[in-house]
Amino acid sequence: MSTQAPAIPAAAPAHDAAHHWGLERMLSVGTLLLFVWFFVSLWRLPGLDLQTVSEWLKHPLAAGPMLLLIVTAFLHLKHGLVVVVEDYVHTVGGRFAWVFVINALSLAGGTLALLAVLKLAVAASA
Repeated sequence: MSTQAPAIPAAAPAHDAAHHWGLERMLSVGTLLLFVWFFVSLWRLPGLDLQTVSEWLKHPLAAGPMLLLIVTAFLHLKHGLVVVVEDYVHTVGGRFAWVFVINALSLAGGTLALLAVLKLAVAASA
């Protein structure tokens, strides 16, 4: 007869959960504020054609927040999807695969979006 309790996998330390919770909230607020700025800025433009938007992105006060919006939106997307996967995918291999796919696609999408904005900003100023 064995009196040893079965091994229970160690949970993440509580300070990790608090850090992730705080990071998610800061990303949410930052993304929300930047989206408000983005929609108000687009609303104030005389038109939404490529030339007008390129001229608008030429200014650092437009390109800077736009780049921040892309970064915060993709980070928020990545963190949110990873939390869903960690909560609902119960196999280690499946969880690893999904987190890898989410990280890769978030990085690729964010990089493409950043390059597109930078291309518009540089092409407009040239």
